[in-house]
Amino acid sequence: MKKLILLTVFLFIGTYINSQNITAKLTDKNNGTPIPYATIKTGKFSGVISNEEGYFSLNLEDIQTKTITISCMGYQSKTLRVDTIKTMNFTIPLEAAVNQLSEVYISSNKKPNADSIIAKVKVKLNENYDINLNKYNIFYRGTEYANFKSLDFEIEKASHVKSKNLKKANKSLDSFSKYIVSSKIIHFSDFKGELLSLDKDSSKLVVNKATKLIDDKNDFSIDAVEEKAKTLVLKYLDTTKTYKVKTGLFKVEDSLSLKGEDLNDNKKNEYEVSHLKGTTASLLRKSMFVDNTLLKTILDPKLYDYTLENVGYNNDDLIYTVSYKPRKGKAKYTGKLFISDDNYAVTKVDYKYYGSRHGEKVNLKLILGIKFIQNVSEGTYLYEKNSKNKYQPKYIKKIEGSYFYINRDLKLIENSQEKNKVGFSFKIEGNDRNKQELLFTDVNDITLEDFTLIKQEKVAPYTMLKAFEKTTWQNEETLEPLEEMKQFKSGE
Repeated sequence: MKKLILLTVFLFIGTYINSQNITAKLTDKNNGTPIPYATIKTGKFSGVISNEEGYFSLNLEDIQTKTITISCMGYQSKTLRVDTIKTMNFTIPLEAAVNQLSEVYISSNKKPNADSIIAKVKVKLNENYDINLNKYNIFYRGTEYANFKSLDFEIEKASHVKSKNLKKANKSLDSFSKYIVSSKIIHFSDFKGELLSLDKDSSKLVVNKATKLIDDKNDFSIDAVEEKAKTLVLKYLDTTKTYKVKTGLFKVEDSLSLKGEDLNDNKKNEYEVSHLKGTTASLLRKSMFVDNTLLKTILDPKLYDYTLENVGYNNDDLIYTVSYKPRKGKAKYTGKLFISDDNYAVTKVDYKYYGSRHGEKVNLKLILGIKFIQNVSEGTYLYEKNSKNKYQPKYIKKIEGSYFYINRDLKLIENSQEKNKVGFSFKIEGNDRNKQELLFTDVNDITLEDFTLIKQEKVAPYTMLKAFEKTTWQNEETLEPLEEMKQFKSGE
């Protein structure tokens, strides 16, 4: 029994530490809850952050001094040697910081004013942030979720199809619908590379490594669901024929046949680099306090009201916590700004929709059987100071989600003289959510010549994974995966 216990302990530790990597968790000392988005500095201008569950990983070879400094707003900073983490069972408790607001009132003889703080932030924007001619080493993770509330298919007309086959087809469609509704649909995309920024509008991307963690059998985007349903129907028709699709007012001239099922087998595992660049460059631009960005809008006192909620220390810097909410109807967001007293730089931003406010909305339910509401928009921006005493983004999280409803009638028209038709309808209702995360592991100056010489490739190969493999990104600076990713397995 003793040997079994020792073996278990050895295996447990082996999952957290090896010759190069160590994984630990940050928790609140008082209640044991995980602490997300804390900065773990391994050098003056290097380090990682903790994920939403409080976990972080370090490559021991990157820590020259063998010490790390952990800081997070609301908690006391902590410096410790890496070799002591093992003795703490890989769990590092942080003590809550005391609200310093009353002390600031006493020492300054006056109450800090939220509107005055925001005004000083705006004056200092150009001085505090650097957006031109930079090379960012980045790690990106995209996570897609889908949750179907209901999914109904039914063949309505098929006079030339035997009733036996018609029953089988409807039974298959019903089983397919129930399976999708009960499934947890989630996909992950990771890549690491270099994002080169000429200015706020021009950039290039070099992809060094990429992976995709996805269950091909459970690809249930709306388009994929429709295609799978049509394929099910085809199986009960004359499989030697091809068919055209007509949906509502539109007719698709491309022919359908069961042979089309094999086309995906030849699909290359490649990302379009222009798409990846567009995604990451857009996230980077949204982190800048420039015109037509959310962050610049949040600083507009005509649109938002501000309240000073707290004053505390983060890594020896005095930080103001200012909450904001809409003053006028066209403002949509609420959240918090964390602002340095030293230079009035915004070091962190949290945002989400205020109350029942939402983004784009389309309601053509009665006319075209379509309804769409963007009902989730939230995120976090973290910044840190670089060697030039300017602030750069360290981490960006952006989550967008929507409610969708589609009620559509389709016809499969046989490519034959008889032009036999099969009419079936489907109704889909549910919610989707997309989370994008961008970690900046390093930033360096570049010249215009450097930017010009870099060639952006058209495609970048990725490795398709059917289950989470820790060794895939081991010894590299990345975001520690959440438990939902660690437990992912393809349902083959």
